[in-house]
Amino acid sequence: MYGVHTMKAKMVIVLIFVASLPLLSQSITHEGLAMQSKILPDKVKFCVYLPPDYENSSRRYPVVYLLHGYSDKEWAWVQFGEVQMSADQGIEAGEIPPMIIVMPDGKVTFYVNDYSGVDRWEDMFIKEFIPFIDANYRTRTEKEFRGISGLSMGGYGSLMFSMRYPDVFVACAAFSAAVWEDEELIGSGDSLQYDGFFSTIFGPLVNGDLPVFFRDHHPLDLAKNRPVEELKKVRYYIDCGDDDFLINGNMALHKVMKQRQIPHEFRVRDGNHSWPYWRSGITEGLKFIGASFHRS
Repeated sequence: MYGVHTMKAKMVIVLIFVASLPLLSQSITHEGLAMQSKILPDKVKFCVYLPPDYENSSRRYPVVYLLHGYSDKEWAWVQFGEVQMSADQGIEAGEIPPMIIVMPDGKVTFYVNDYSGVDRWEDMFIKEFIPFIDANYRTRTEKEFRGISGLSMGGYGSLMFSMRYPDVFVACAAFSAAVWEDEELIGSGDSLQYDGFFSTIFGPLVNGDLPVFFRDHHPLDLAKNRPVEELKKVRYYIDCGDDDFLINGNMALHKVMKQRQIPHEFRVRDGNHSWPYWRSGITEGLKFIGASFHRS
């Protein structure tokens, strides 16, 4: 009996010790969130990833805005991209710093104001959404702690925002960015590609050429025409699969940035325009952005 009582006593001590240990902190991903906009008529839906320890600390965190592709929703990076798992693993391994990841619903806007001025998504994002996130989450609000990333239409958006607003973002990681050379959109007099995706947003072709409003937002044109000293304010990471239908535009962007001596990382991996490709690359994108949040 003595042995049994001794064993029970030891078990009680162990249980008390374990119960006294702090619970291991876990990340939290919230879906179904929304911001009431004064610029847009509808609420802006979004998801947010909060890193481990967020709920148990008072510290502030850098933030990455992660944009979805054409026809997807704000939850696509969570449901299909499993970005929360990649972030958890990267943080645990010490490969990326703890960060907040915000995923807004960009609808099929290409993240810009439409040329008619009715759907002002770009204005909403810069003037309302980023301040809203800074006010409601413990972000570090300086530019040096804010990055942006995305795939396809979201890759376009991440490049467009970082090039047009280089004082807002420190780094950009664009995957399979929706970037085209002119002839891919309007070559041989065939404007079906442009008319099908862009005319309602950027306006019709002008004498068979792309409208100025389109060029003012297209990453390839921005890389060609924006002041070099402005473009150099942002660190760029561009990744596109060798079998992706967007590879030509991404290679053209790399060529222009190389010619203008705009520092950037360019990756071409084996793969196409698909979630397996983006899932396998997002950690490297977050690592690249995360490196900007550190001091050398």
